[in-house]
Formats: sequence, structure tokens, C-alpha cells
Amino acid sequence: MSLFGFWRRHYRDLPRVRQIIAVASRHGFGHLVEQIGLQRFISFGRRMLSFRQPSPPEHRLNTPERVRLMFEELGPSFIKLGQLLASRPDMIPLEYARELNKLTDSVAPFPFTEVQEIIEKDFGSPLATLFTEFDRTPVAAASIAQVHRAVLPDGAEVMVKVQRPNIEQVINRDISILRGLAGIVETHIPELAPYNPPGIVEEFARTISREMDFFIEASNALQLRKNFEKSDILSIPKVYAERSSRRVLVLERVEGVKIDDYPGLDRLEHDRRELSRKGAAAFFQMVFQHGFFHADPHPGNIFVLADGRLALVDFGIMGRVTEENREYFANSFLALVNHDYDALVQQYVNLGFVSEEVADLDRFQREMKEDLMDLLEPYYGMTVKQIEFGAYVDRVTKIFQRHQLRLPQNLYLIDKALITLEGILRQLDPGFDFLEVAGPYVTELIRKQRSPLHYARVLRKNAGELSDMISGIPRQMRNVVRKVLRNDLRVNIHHEEMSHLIRDLDKSSNRIAFSVITAAIIVASSLIIHAGKGPSVFGLPVFGLLGYVIAGLFGVWILIGILRSGQL
Repeated sequence: MSLFGFWRRHYRDLPRVRQIIAVASRHGFGHLVEQIGLQRFISFGRRMLSFRQPSPPEHRLNTPERVRLMFEELGPSFIKLGQLLASRPDMIPLEYARELNKLTDSVAPFPFTEVQEIIEKDFGSPLATLFTEFDRTPVAAASIAQVHRAVLPDGAEVMVKVQRPNIEQVINRDISILRGLAGIVETHIPELAPYNPPGIVEEFARTISREMDFFIEASNALQLRKNFEKSDILSIPKVYAERSSRRVLVLERVEGVKIDDYPGLDRLEHDRRELSRKGAAAFFQMVFQHGFFHADPHPGNIFVLADGRLALVDFGIMGRVTEENREYFANSFLALVNHDYDALVQQYVNLGFVSEEVADLDRFQREMKEDLMDLLEPYYGMTVKQIEFGAYVDRVTKIFQRHQLRLPQNLYLIDKALITLEGILRQLDPGFDFLEVAGPYVTELIRKQRSPLHYARVLRKNAGELSDMISGIPRQMRNVVRKVLRNDLRVNIHHEEMSHLIRDLDKSSNRIAFSVITAAIIVASSLIIHAGKGPSVFGLPVFGLLGYVIAGLFGVWILIGILRSGQL
């Protein structure tokens, strides 16, 4: 997008654009603002104030830290964008993803009068008839919503999550601005183009639209509650669907102690080691058994109940594990156990993780195998308690980035959730062993993947796909014959270097055309001089001399072009 097009589309959002430019410049990114030409959107006075170098304390911060502070200052949209990027190290450098993972989502609450207005508008009833009690002070306030305690008419104690007023319009406006900025950045800063700024914005738009729809969050909670309905390790609060809307979510109140409230856990005499095992077991059940997991397990979302069970809240960010993903886990685990790096690399190829940019597949497999051997061989001589799982996942992610592997988003969500959860559980129990707890679930997964029933399902699925393909052949052949009879059959050929060939042909044809014109001018000038007609200089016709000069300039121009091309 051009700057003029950006201005034409966002002239109504100019105050917000100016704010983004000023904040970016204040955090030390004024050179990027100038590089893409956005400094013209703010006045000279503001430019002098904003484009100064960061203050001394901030000047000592590294670039990822300054990006995080900038996102925090720019508000909800950028905080959520940063949280998305933190879970997608395939989109940005790993050090930025790690730093953005520290983004805090705690902001000042909005007034109770607006809370009441939203609830009454969504349900068409006074607040007093919907709830017998409603705490005017929120227990938590985040960038998208805040949470209040309340009591339903039947006496049930609940938590009411209410979306911020006009937050959808605010985020949609920022997404529109980000789309324009992404196009400008991609055009004017080529070194950032490989990170696909427009693609990042579109991914963010899809993610945030789901998170702002509380119907989706209610559905997530219902499914997770059903999966752990009879569990003795994890409790999921009840959803009051009849009291919920797109902007309001009512859940059963969770009365417990936050998992990082260590004095509170000790006061209630909870066994920390047992809690850490329950947390890991619950996560592995979600991933390996149910295929549906909580992807944001930070300490504020995990509580310990009086009976020793864990409880989860906030179901806006969830992940799914497909049957194909589970097969990948099983085969990868077997390859690791057997030191079979060829099989491990082949898994990445079979599942389509290798990007189209990888032209030499054999070279990729050879180099990937070497990197995996360098990474994994040292771990075979260690006990499982010596392995820091988060650091291991970190190194694997770097290898994936180096080789341009494109993992599905759900696998990155699993990695992020595992790293976050490991930090929490190791604080509970320094001797906690993630792999020990995972062992039985992985073993059961492998057993299912190797069972005759699984092979029968795979065979039936492949047979069905083959049958569909064969049954579709006659129809496709009829379509081809019909197009041949109508002279409508077309063959599209794409050649990777065709654009360069066309450009070279255009240059060659232009040079030939100029050469022909130059030769024609020389011939015409010679005829004029030979005729000796018209005004003359030094006894030679002026038009003939002028023709020779023009032809000479054209000849020099053509010669320079040929010399520059290096194809004399």
C-alpha cells in the first residue's frame, strides 16, 4: 500500500495513527518510522519531541524489551498481538517471542455503570432480576474484559465476565491500521518482508475475533468440562449458558487458592509434589487422550480447590490436537527412543512441515539429521531429571526456524503451554520430572497407534479416499472431453524464471527497436546531406547534422545499456 492510499483509507483514524507513531518513536523506533515515510503524519513540533532517543534507563534495554514496552503502552490490540506472536516463534525471531511472552494483560477497570448497561442491553432485563447480588468492584480487569462476583436467583455463586465497552470497534480499527502499516512495511523495509507482516496481521485478526466471542469461550468450557466430568485431578466450572451472550459469560465461581500462592497452599496442607503431578497429568490427558487442551495455563488461570483438585478458568485460548498430530507424537517418540534420526526427519517431510522454499530435499534431510543428532545425543547420557524441558523445546524451535519448517499453530501452542506449565510445576516441586509423568500417556498413545484396530481404521479411510478418487475419474474424463469438443481445453504452464525471461526479451526488443530507429535516422540524415537542400552550417544541411547528433546519442545510450548488462 502506498502512503497516499494509507492516508486516504485512514484519515479518520489520524489521531490513533499519530499516537502509534509517537509511541514507536519514543521507544527508539523513529528510524523505522522515517524509513517508511510516516513522519509526515505528525507535526514538526511533535516530531522533534517524539523522535528523540530513548531515555537513559530505556536506552540500556535491548530491542525485544523495547518492543514489549511499546506494545504495552499501545493498549489492548497490541497486547493481544504480542501474546499471539509469543506463541508463534515461526513468525518472528525467537528472542522476540520469548520477551513478548512477558506481556501483562492487566489494565484499569471500566465503570460499573457501563457493566450494568452492557448486561441489561444483552438480556433485555434489569440487572437486579438477573442477579440477586452483584459485586460492583471487579476481581480482575484485563484488556478485553473484566470479571465480577455475583449470585444468581437460585443462590448459585458465579463469576461474570463482561466485555469492555466498544472494545470490538477499537480492535477492528487497530487491525485496519495494522493492515495498512503491514503493507507499507513490507514495501519499504525489505529486510522485514520474510516475516510476512500482512500474514501476521491476518492471523491476529482471526485469533482475536474468536477470543472476543464469548459464545466460543462458553463452548470451549462446556467441552473441557465434559472431558473431565468424572476426573479426580481437574475441575472445570459450570457454564450458565442461559445467562451468557456474545459479550457476557457466566461461570460457576471457583473457590480456591492460586497455584503460585505458596503460603496459601502450605496453610491448607496441600502436597506440592502431588499438585505438580496432577497438573502435568491433566495436560497430557488433554493433549494425548482428548485432543483438546487449555493453551494459556499461566498462574492466574490455575487454582487449587480444598479437595486437592486443580481448577482452570479463562477458556478463550484453546488448542486442538488432530489424529495426524497424535500419530506424529507417537512416531517421533519411537524414533527418539531408537535413535532413528532418518525416521524422525521423514516425519517432518510426510506431514508437510517442510516449506516450499526448501528446494533441495535431500540436502534438507541430511542437514536436519545432523542438527538433530547434535541436539539430542547429549540427552541420551542424562537422567530425565537433569533435562530442562523448556530449554529443550527452545532449542528444537530454533532448529525448526533454521530449516524453515512450518509447524501447525496447534503444535506451537502445545510448546508454549508446555514451557509455561513446566515453569509453574518446577516452582511447586524442584524435582518435578515432566517426562516421567508423560511416559504412561505416550506409551498408551503408541499402543493405540500400533493396534490392529488403528491399522484397520487407516486402511478403511485410505480405501474410502481411493474409492472416491476412482469414482470421480469418469466425471473428470467427461469434463475433459467436453472441453476438447468445445475447443475450451487450456493448459497452464508456470515457469519459475519466466518473468526474468520476459523482462530480458523486452529489453532485447527495445534495444533492437532503438537500433533500427538509429539506423533509420543515419540513413535519412545521409540522404539529406547528399541532397544538399535547406539551411546549412559549414556547408552541410542543418537537419542532416541534427540527425547524426541524435543518432549518435541513441547509439551511446544503447551501448551503455549493453555494457551495464554485462552481456556484450
